[in-house]
Amino acid sequence: MISSKDILKRRILIVGSNGRLGQSLVKKIMTREKTELMCSSIENESLISGVEYKKADITKKDQVKKLVLDFVPDFIINAAAYTNVDKCESERELAWKINVSGVEYLAQYARLVDAHLTHVSTDYVFDGKDGPYTESDITNPISYYGRTKLASENALKISGTKCAIVRTNVLFGPSEFGEPDFVNWVVDSLTGKKKIRIVTDQINNPTFIPDIADGILKIVDLNKDGIYNLGGREFLSRFEFTEKIAEHFNLDTTLIEKIVTKDLKQPAPRPLKSGLITLKAETELNYKPRSLKEAFILMTKEQSEL
Repeated sequence: MISSKDILKRRILIVGSNGRLGQSLVKKIMTREKTELMCSSIENESLISGVEYKKADITKKDQVKKLVLDFVPDFIINAAAYTNVDKCESERELAWKINVSGVEYLAQYARLVDAHLTHVSTDYVFDGKDGPYTESDITNPISYYGRTKLASENALKISGTKCAIVRTNVLFGPSEFGEPDFVNWVVDSLTGKKKIRIVTDQINNPTFIPDIADGILKIVDLNKDGIYNLGGREFLSRFEFTEKIAEHFNLDTTLIEKIVTKDLKQPAPRPLKSGLITLKAETELNYKPRSLKEAFILMTKEQSEL
């Protein structure tokens, strides 16, 4: 017997729809049946055409209220964040407003309309001394960015809102609009015969954006709560990651100079031995991250189609 809920369309609101992850989510949801999609970012217009879009600044409570109460979503995906790790050290008030206050507002109005909220967090909630990490490992952020993201997680946990927290790291992948990701930056630099300095002491499992988008949609489809790590299949240093990029795209690896993180003299400290164990997501969500080689092949294919 088909219930009335099966017949009704799911209403999904994506906040931060103009970001790289947001664009991937929008493209995947656009192809779904029985789904009404509302996109929102701080820009005046959607970067992807053919979608319903409302500009909203999540640091403004009244704008969040209007966005949520006008659409009345069943699910909200928050892919908006202030992610410039170094600027977070000097622009603390703005970082807190976007990464914490904005999440609190979304949670408040999600609860009011009984919507499920999926929020994107980071491995920067850990100190990077003993990674890779599971969902239950003890958090200890060492940067202000990490502190804001942990604060947003804690705000959600006490909000009374149905919610899932997705932790991820080192996002890369195709996006039609916006700044180039790390892979494209490496390719562009080496193609232009520029030398690049890459750290050998930061360990992660880089995450292909379409993979994390798939994982988030599994959370929505299964109506899951709790924390889920969504990362890549391979754990390696940033230098090794860069070497793999150069090798795949047949670029000169001698242009890649080995350095360590302290050589960069960055304002914000980085977790070094990090990365995220994805066993829980693989088991509960059937999350299947692609290999780096598979991801690079897909990126090449998508780039040729743009």
